[in-house]
Amino acid sequence: MRLFLLIFGLAGLAQFFLPWWIITPVALAAGAALGRTGGRAFLAGFAGIGLGWLLVAGWEQAQNAGRLSHRVAQLIPLGGSGWALVVVTAIIGGLVGGLAALAGCWLRQAVLTPRQAPAAKPDQVLTH
Repeated sequence: MRLFLLIFGLAGLAQFFLPWWIITPVALAAGAALGRTGGRAFLAGFAGIGLGWLLVAGWEQAQNAGRLSHRVAQLIPLGGSGWALVVVTAIIGGLVGGLAALAGCWLRQAVLTPRQAPAAKPDQVLTH
């Protein structure tokens, strides 16, 4: 829950001042800092970014009566449905955030988890 809130808050704040792709380093850093397992990190990143983008895209859709999203939805195979475009936008953002948080969690596990070589059994020791 903390990871979700951190990604949701920091990414939302950062996107006001920086380009859209800032969600990737934010989710990566948060996943590295707080991600305990890969699955939970992915879900927190997906939900944090996906919900943020869903809220913003839905707000924009409602504020301009869907004029812009309708035109964009006509360009891609969505049949001109602005709300379908809002959902697709949230899914794409969620996937980017989820994969970035997962990568951050895996990065922390790779760096901080000591790799141990398998211990050789006494009967398998090679001598010269």
